Amino acid sequence: FVLLALILLGRLFYIQVASDKYFLDANNNALKKQFIYPARGVIVDRNGKVLAQNQPTYDLMVTPNEVKPFDTLSLCRIIGIDMTEFREKFRKAKVYSRYQASIFQKLLSVETYATLQERMANYKGFDVQKRTIRYYPDSISGQLLGYIKEVNQREIEKYQGYYRPGDYIGKSGLEKQYEVDLRGQKGIKRILYNVHNVAQGSYAEGRFDSLAVAGEQLTTTIDVELQKLGEQLLANKLGSIVAIEPNTGEILAFVSSPGYDPNKMVGRETGKNYQQISSNPYRPLFVRPIKGRYSPGSAFKPLDALIALQDGVIDPNTTFNCPGYYQAGNRRFKCEHVDGNIALRKGIARSCNTYFWTIFAKMMVKKGLKSQNQHKAYDEWQEKVRKFGIGDTLGIDFPGESAYKLFTADDYTKRYSKYWGYTTILSVGIGQGEVTTTPLQMANIMAIIANRGYYVKPHLVKGIGNDKHIDNKYKEKHYVGIDAKYFEPVIDGMQDAVNTSIGTATESRIPGVLMCGKTGTVQNVHGKNHSVFIGFAPRENPKIAIAVIVENGGYGGAYAAPIASFITEKYLTDSLKGRRINGATVEQYKADNLLPVLKDKLPAKLKLKVDSSKVDTTKQKAPIKPVPAKQLNKNAILPRKNATAK
Repeated sequence: FVLLALILLGRLFYIQVASDKYFLDANNNALKKQFIYPARGVIVDRNGKVLAQNQPTYDLMVTPNEVKPFDTLSLCRIIGIDMTEFREKFRKAKVYSRYQASIFQKLLSVETYATLQERMANYKGFDVQKRTIRYYPDSISGQLLGYIKEVNQREIEKYQGYYRPGDYIGKSGLEKQYEVDLRGQKGIKRILYNVHNVAQGSYAEGRFDSLAVAGEQLTTTIDVELQKLGEQLLANKLGSIVAIEPNTGEILAFVSSPGYDPNKMVGRETGKNYQQISSNPYRPLFVRPIKGRYSPGSAFKPLDALIALQDGVIDPNTTFNCPGYYQAGNRRFKCEHVDGNIALRKGIARSCNTYFWTIFAKMMVKKGLKSQNQHKAYDEWQEKVRKFGIGDTLGIDFPGESAYKLFTADDYTKRYSKYWGYTTILSVGIGQGEVTTTPLQMANIMAIIANRGYYVKPHLVKGIGNDKHIDNKYKEKHYVGIDAKYFEPVIDGMQDAVNTSIGTATESRIPGVLMCGKTGTVQNVHGKNHSVFIGFAPRENPKIAIAVIVENGGYGGAYAAPIASFITEKYLTDSLKGRRINGATVEQYKADNLLPVLKDKLPAKLKLKVDSSKVDTTKQKAPIKPVPAKQLNKNAILPRKNATAK
């Protein structure tokens, strides 16, 4: 008896003093946690205008073990479901837990909640949980802002239990990128229950409860007026607009077209709307500014000129003759126009292919004509191109940025054997062939030129919370290794491209603003060429750098250049005027429809790909063999057959 008494006393001591397991188990039986959901952080533009805010909604919760017989039909009528759906929802709730509350019907309207509250006493075991959902006042920037949706199991595990089934999380865009900042912190209220499972009020007079903490406000770099204008100008078109403040890297406009209304991704119709949006053949969910794959075309020429100047291959006065074609051995490749003797400034303004083929060839043979020497020269060249942000991601604060490959010499050797030469890859010298970029990268190149040699990582958030803090990496300057003095002659050519009669970008002129730019006409093997424009303004102390791509828009001056000028004019002058050259108004550009005809609308024999932004235009049916060195004259180059650009 003494031994048994000692064992029992020891066990009681362990249970009551040494271990807290049973205390916790008892508390778990007597206490229930009620979560209080915080308001999600508001998203505003750079001037404080609201882009995303909250509105109240309610979830009907159920604890199956507490449910007593009641009039199920009356509840079904109030929340808008039938008996079949009621039974299925109740079954799922019991599978989840008989003793813990789970969502029975989510996203009840304020009106439904008011009706329900009057009769809640009739529905034992049911309760209402308040939360907020998103509302987007201007119904713009769907891809930019993103959307929120219920968490899945993988996300619950990733965030170590912060989320519970039925909780919401950012699934795309800024909502996803800044989820931890936007979501806030849940509050917890501990309710004490007696042995009959009847609530007795807050445990310990609420000393262990915590209040919900609202999410941080997100101040974006976006100018909402520019964003609206950009989306209007690209209505019924495939394309992208990216505008950057050069000296800060802040993105002023981030337009992807076609887009979607973010309010369609909120509420009880989200699933249905998502299916409609995702099945749209024009791909509204595809974020073109960071995923669109485009050859830069002639928009690449200023970059190539800067590298040639830094290498000492040319100077601003180096002159070449353009007879309207380029001759390499017995092969002749036609240029867009006859320019005669032409130097750098006019070469950029006129977008002379012959001039840029020539300087590319000179850079490739500066170590000698032997293949191995050309390969070394090419590798040096492509490493310098990479410093401008091509061939890798830029590190924007946005999920899903793509980086398209920039070929190395080894890549070409695998494709063409070890005997390839610069004549085989000539098209890269004018931004075609294996050079592919995103619109964000193109705009960033313009920011580099506007800054005369450096860039700050492009970013979409100006500040988080009241103190508006951001990651320090979005404040650092990244230099590209080109001396500042070499930018002026290149900028001279870009100025002339816009502001003189010989230029290819005259449609982008702005009264009273000295804009510098470059058009590009990028080949599209699936239809009409893509219209491209890159530029910045004003020339001195630039405030905006911009890249515009309009798929199937034709030559660069047709759509991209005037659209870029409207965006720039709006930002710098807060006004919009008609174009002086062609007399078109901003309303006409908004109204034009350039969407390609869908496949099912074409005759059976015709095939047309809707979205060519991800097509690899670099692949050839067969490589062009290099011309032997002895057949080449001093400046001769053999272009690839498809390497035309304006």
